[in-house]
Amino acid sequence: MSDSVPDSPATTAASGDGASRRSRGRPGHDADTVLRTAVELFNRQGYDATSIGDLARELGVTKSAIYHHFDSKEALLAAALDEALDGLDRAVARAADHTRGEPAVDRLRATVVEAVRILVAHQSAVTLLLRVRGNSPTEQAALARRRAIDDHLAALVARAVEDGALRQDVPPDVISRLVFGTVNSLVDWYRADGSLPAEQLAATVSSVLFDGLVGEPVGGPRSPR
Repeated sequence: MSDSVPDSPATTAASGDGASRRSRGRPGHDADTVLRTAVELFNRQGYDATSIGDLARELGVTKSAIYHHFDSKEALLAAALDEALDGLDRAVARAADHTRGEPAVDRLRATVVEAVRILVAHQSAVTLLLRVRGNSPTEQAALARRRAIDDHLAALVARAVEDGALRQDVPPDVISRLVFGTVNSLVDWYRADGSLPAEQLAATVSSVLFDGLVGEPVGGPRSPR
């Protein structure tokens, strides 16, 4: 079997429904194992430079064992991008819900915390998402979803500025890029097996972005020396 087979409707775009994964599995090489390994390879070698044959060798299986779970390399990419985007979509949807009467800045801050948690939980998939350039229909679909998320977040920042909760001498779109650019930068240096737990990381990022570097540390006032 070649490295590429015709795409089925379930594998042509990062649609958010996870339909590109099949339910059946094989002992030791279920769909999640295949996907995790594929994402690692895509990040290490580059998506275009990685073949199904490379993935089969990495897993120690035949190509047909991979096609048992995913119809094509593009289907693996779609599943990975969906993983990165689905949680962000839900977080932004919650932030856009103003029916509870929460101030925009509180909803924005909660979204930052949730975005950090999502990045930590799905760091490899988010890393892959941040590297796509729109070279295929699947990548284009993912980029369109990402732009929609960015637009909703920028609107939330603008609302917080209008409310007087954020400084007004900086354009809202610049604030949005600075805030979420900081969150995205975590993929370059954060290590889940390091000394900084995910919850502490989320609290620290939120505190620094919204309270600044001068002031009380996360967790309360400094102890006297």
